This record gives sequence, C-alpha cells and structure tokens, in this order.
Amino acid sequence: MNKVRQLVKRTALVGLGSYATLVGAGYGVYYLAMNWSSKQKRAGISASLKENTPDENQWYQNQQRQAWSIETPDGLTLRATFIAGYQPSYGVVILAHGLHHAREQMIPWAKLMIEQGFSVLMPDARAHGRSDGNVIGYGWLDRKDYQQWINTVVERCGLTVQIVLLGISMGATTVMAAGGQALPKNVKGIIEDSGYRSVFQEGKFRLWHKYHVPSTALMPIANSFAKHLAGYAFREGDILAQVRQNHLPILMIHGGEDQTVPVQDAYALYDAANVPKQLMIDRQAPHIRAIRTHPDRYRRTVLAFLRRSLIH
Repeated sequence: MNKVRQLVKRTALVGLGSYATLVGAGYGVYYLAMNWSSKQKRAGISASLKENTPDENQWYQNQQRQAWSIETPDGLTLRATFIAGYQPSYGVVILAHGLHHAREQMIPWAKLMIEQGFSVLMPDARAHGRSDGNVIGYGWLDRKDYQQWINTVVERCGLTVQIVLLGISMGATTVMAAGGQALPKNVKGIIEDSGYRSVFQEGKFRLWHKYHVPSTALMPIANSFAKHLAGYAFREGDILAQVRQNHLPILMIHGGEDQTVPVQDAYALYDAANVPKQLMIDRQAPHIRAIRTHPDRYRRTVLAFLRRSLIH
C-alpha cells in the first residue's frame, strides 16, 4: 500500500510539474505576443522605412504633413499623419499598417492615393510607432480606435467628407473589424490586403507554422492570460463575424504565396461578406507584397474600387 501511495505521489508531482511548465509556456506566448516595448516600437519605425524604396521615403519627406492625435477611452494618445490631396473632394483614405511596424509602412499606399488626388490619414496603431501603449490590439482593440479616427476626420474635414478604410495584415484585420461596428455614412468602403479571419486562429497558425510550437495546447492558456491581463481575449477577435455584420463594399487582396496569413483566410472572409465584394488573389505574391509583385494590376484594382465607392 505504501508503494502505491508513493507511486501516486510521484505521478501527481510529475503531473503538477508538467502542468506548471505548460502554464509557464502559455504565459510566455501571451507575453511575447501582446507586449511591445518602446525600443521595439522604434525598431518598427526603422523596419517600415527599410521596406520602402528610397524614392518613396523621399516623397514622404517632401509632403506637407499635419500631426493629428486622439485620446482613447483607456487613456492612450494615438498619433497620425494627415496629408491633404490636391482634390479634397475626392475623399480621405484612412490607412492601417501591419504588426510590429508603423505608419511609415504605409508610405507606398499613401503615395498611390495622393497621386490620384485623395487625402490620407496614416495612424500609428496603439503600441506601435509614436502612439502610446504597450499592449498590442491585433486589430480587435484597434477597431474602436479607428471609429475615433473616422469621427475625427468627419469633424476636421466636414460633414460631407467621404472615407475609405485601407489596411494591410494586422491593419487589414483592423479595417474589417471596424466595418462591423456602427460607422457614420461618410465611410463608403473597405480595402483589406492580407487580413486574417480570427485573432485566435492566426495566433495558432503562426505558433505552429513559424515556430513549430504546439499551439493547440498553448493558445488556450495564452488566451486566458490575455483576458485577465490585457483586457481582451484572443478568442474575442472574431473577424469573420465582423465581416458578416459589415454593410460596406469590400475589396479583398491576398497573396497566393503568403506564409504569414494563410490564403484560405481570404476565401473564408470573402464567403462571409454579404455586401458588394471583390477578391483579388495574386498567385505569386508573398504576404502583403501584391503591391510589389504586380504593381500595375494592384493599382488598377484599388483605384477602380475607390472610384466605384466614392461619389465625386
């Protein structure tokens, strides 16, 4: 009987040790995924500029840029750049950058819009660039920030201003999530490039596909830590549900060689949309690179959507 008790005790201790290791690993996943330091934010600005061509960055430096900001209900100051187009009546395109980057990542898209006469607003997402915060929103928290940016554009550009949202990667998820919120009639359409269908599922995909970590076991634990420590759970970020609630025309773009967000997400999001919609799959493009792989096709597709969505 004593031997049985000792065996049970040892087994229990091993089990507790394994559980503690699993919980610790889950916390590590949460911490690395959610927390972004000031040093990392500065690195994100540099990374964004390095992705652009020298001509694109020089073009940006030559623009007359206005500094805008908003204060969020949870006490953060979020910052943005506004560039007025030469045809203000054409409307404003609000841009949204990707994970671990900053507004400068959107310079190629801003250049495309400005050259066509549109104005652009280029925010830094919370916990990115020069905006406050160190907890990443993954598009879910950011959806409400973009509601504020939209309202700010209406306040500053006039009640008749027309707005289109355009985002890439996490920014694409941001604009799709925002589309499921209550928005003013000024917002006329959404362009999403390489967005994911679920914050939770994207986390699982990246853990396994990129780091070969057993995501099925760790993501639920990381999800619990996020709920209690960050104020939202990964599972709450159901972008498919937001797309189903969206009433705005939407253009979806994705690369067939995307190894960051699976191209299957694009098809799932397209199927979920119950609005005028268009899907462009660039078979040769990696993540968010369709603008580089086939720039002429990308430009034609985006500008045609803008002209259909906005009333001049």
